[in-house]
Amino acid sequence: MYRARNNHFLTALLPALFVLGLSGCGYNEIQRNEEAVFAAWADVEATYQRRADLIPNLVETVKAYAAHERETLEAVTDARARIGQLQISPKNLGDAAAVAKYIEAQGAMSSALSRLLAVAEAYPDLKASQNFRDLQHQLEGTENRINVARQRYNEAVQIFNSSIRSFPNNLTNKFLLRLDRKEPFKAQPGADQAPRVQFQ
Repeated sequence: MYRARNNHFLTALLPALFVLGLSGCGYNEIQRNEEAVFAAWADVEATYQRRADLIPNLVETVKAYAAHERETLEAVTDARARIGQLQISPKNLGDAAAVAKYIEAQGAMSSALSRLLAVAEAYPDLKASQNFRDLQHQLEGTENRINVARQRYNEAVQIFNSSIRSFPNNLTNKFLLRLDRKEPFKAQPGADQAPRVQFQ
């Protein structure tokens, strides 16, 4: 009878010890950190979406004043279409190639927008348009938001990646979760050099 009571006690104690062990092994911490990465990625996508939403109005405004700048207008429209086709699931944030393609497409969009804004310099009536100025201010504010969202995402990625590599969390990840490290936003090639803007 004493042995049966001991077995019953051990049977009840093992799940409690397991739960306590999980809390000390980083299981919950890793989960929280991954959720923070997903939330930060959602913010990045939302800010890029805000920029994409401004583009049709910006293109139409420029077209009204500079319709013969067709090549530049098409470049912006094409870049917007490409980013609309590239979506990354939060579960794929560890895929370096997918993240690199996303960053490249967003970089192409930034480049096309820079060319569009440079074209505006050649059209005084366009620069004076209240609609254009409003869109330009919204776009500038959005670019700032994009930068902040990317920084926050990179911070969340750094915390997550550290949490799955440090002891004892690395054991928890290796044997229980098997989560891959996430890819941060990286500067595009040539980003260390100032862009050259030529006005015609």
